[in-house]
Amino acid sequence: MSKTWRADVEAALRAGERISDRHIVEQVRQAVLTQRLPPGTRLPEVALGEIFGVSRSVVRRALTRLAADHVVDQRPNQVSRVRAPSVEETRETFDARRLVEGEVAALLAGRLFPEALAGLQAEAEAEAAAHGRGDEPARIAHSLAIHHRLAELSPNRVLGAMLTDLVLRTSIVIALYKRASLASCYLDGDHPRLLDALRGGDAEGARRAVVRHLESLEALLDLGPRDGGTDLKAIFGAASVDA
Repeated sequence: MSKTWRADVEAALRAGERISDRHIVEQVRQAVLTQRLPPGTRLPEVALGEIFGVSRSVVRRALTRLAADHVVDQRPNQVSRVRAPSVEETRETFDARRLVEGEVAALLAGRLFPEALAGLQAEAEAEAAAHGRGDEPARIAHSLAIHHRLAELSPNRVLGAMLTDLVLRTSIVIALYKRASLASCYLDGDHPRLLDALRGGDAEGARRAVVRHLESLEALLDLGPRDGGTDLKAIFGAASVDA
């Protein structure tokens, strides 16, 4: 999985794309969201600079932005790491997301234009198709797209911004605590049930669908202790150098 990410970066460099701190932020964020960069992974400035072909100052700006978005942890005189939330924070994150996304879904029920509903339906179908062919990164991406789209469509912009942040935090939590024996966190029928409630204007049904979905996801997690994260060198290969 990590080899694919590195190949994407190298292809962009060969194509002459200008790599900025914003580009690095997006690449790291997407890698975390799709569980290609596990929580606890070390992110040395020198290694990232070599991978992206930029100076340490550009990498440093990217890491600062990622820390502000709760994607990485930065501590004085230590190498940055992908965040590894505690069990307590995990439970609090799911509690918060149930409240916020449940309210967003209730507000959206019966208020979505046909184009928005069609887009959400397409993502749900694409998620099911990706699961069927065993493409877990694609399945995760389509699932996340559904929830990010709900955040974007939220009639309450503050709740929408909160939901965007909570979707990211929840994805990190799932990457950390997903049972080792579990190939996928796909929940058959959950997104279609939510879309049916949104389409039918059933506010409480939409809220219940969100709560059920998140409770089911949380039930799939193993909230026991974990070892430290995977080193970046193991993810990107021998070319990585510790800072």
